[in-house]
Amino acid sequence: MKGDAVPETDVAVVGAGAAGLSLAHRLAGRVPGLRTPSVVLVDAPPGPLRPPPRTWCYWAAGPGRFDAAVRAEWRRLRVRPPAGAPVEGDIGPLRYRMIRSDDFERLVLRDLARSPNVRRLESTAEAVEDVPGGAHVHLRDMDGRARVLSARWVFDSRPSGSLPAARTTLLQHFHGWFVRTARSVFDPAAVELMDFRTPQPAHGLSFGYVLPIGPCEALVEYTEFSPRTLAPDRYEAAVRHYADEVLRLGERQVLATETGVIPMTDAPIPRWSGASVFRIGAAGGATRPATGYTFAGLQRQTRAVADALRRGRRPVPPAVYPVRSRAMDAVLLRALDSGRADGPELFSHLFARVPMARLLRFLDGDTRLYEDVSIGLRTPVGPMLRSALELPRLPRRPFDLPASPHPPTPPATSPPCARDSSAPPLPPTETA
Repeated sequence: MKGDAVPETDVAVVGAGAAGLSLAHRLAGRVPGLRTPSVVLVDAPPGPLRPPPRTWCYWAAGPGRFDAAVRAEWRRLRVRPPAGAPVEGDIGPLRYRMIRSDDFERLVLRDLARSPNVRRLESTAEAVEDVPGGAHVHLRDMDGRARVLSARWVFDSRPSGSLPAARTTLLQHFHGWFVRTARSVFDPAAVELMDFRTPQPAHGLSFGYVLPIGPCEALVEYTEFSPRTLAPDRYEAAVRHYADEVLRLGERQVLATETGVIPMTDAPIPRWSGASVFRIGAAGGATRPATGYTFAGLQRQTRAVADALRRGRRPVPPAVYPVRSRAMDAVLLRALDSGRADGPELFSHLFARVPMARLLRFLDGDTRLYEDVSIGLRTPVGPMLRSALELPRLPRRPFDLPASPHPPTPPATSPPCARDSSAPPLPPTETA
């Protein structure tokens, strides 16, 4: 074993993003009648390997494990077609919830600091090696010293620079502003989930997205589903056009920005890379290919892993979405990528014809076969059927993920309006 070995542990969690923190949190402390594994959470030191702050959204009914980190929640969603009246619906008993990563990290790290069986280690993971009876995590400390962490099980949540070969891969790439306006322009009761009044790209689709924190505050975002990312100045121009020409926000202050790229692929994402080494989170297939949502999926995945570890079972991370859901996603991605299906028309029609709570359950892989068939019949059947028949003949090709674009934070353009929202202030940070 090269380098100095740090104490052995039952579980090593590599990466302290949403998946790594969630798994460590679920393993912290004792549960009567079950095992209490020792855990080391390997967190990259401050620097480029740590992701900047970002926003996660999901929907759920009833109380949840991380409710204390929820910044805002809504019961109504709105979808706007390119022209005509918007579609708005109540998603009860579900709530659409927003968590900022800074709030989530503070909550989890506070709890982990009180846990006797979880230790946090700031170090760079350079490699993970599967060895008989366990695995070695090769580390580089902040002072440059090499170390090796020996663990029975390793769960790696670090993002991969490439994807397995796929028939279809699109990118969900976005840039948004946290804004405070000089007048009340937002409806705090409803999320603008997909606003298709944006200029549509030649290949793929685009939409606006608004999370209102109050009448004068919101996250305003421009999103594209397409094969390639944009130049940084084009993201800024797209958000500015949406804010000025579509939403007509008027005078505003830009408090922060966030930018990101999420792969939408029908590639089978492997959930293990050795007998004792597993992938979790987005790296382990927790992202829903048709939507890009990940947070709820990784919670189901880490809950199952933690339960297996406490019960002494082999902790293979489960597939987050059923085979049927992944197959339907593959057809949808192919129909969008081929141009056979008009994205804005397809999604607008779905939200108009399917109760929103049911559609959200479908997007979470939580519907029955008859519900899936009913929803499928409300898509353009011809293009979908042609895409489904074509899929088995398509070759699978590898796809290298681009680096996330980082447009500059635009300057404030006006003084903020008086705060009339009880929500806490938004953090002045750049996010991705």
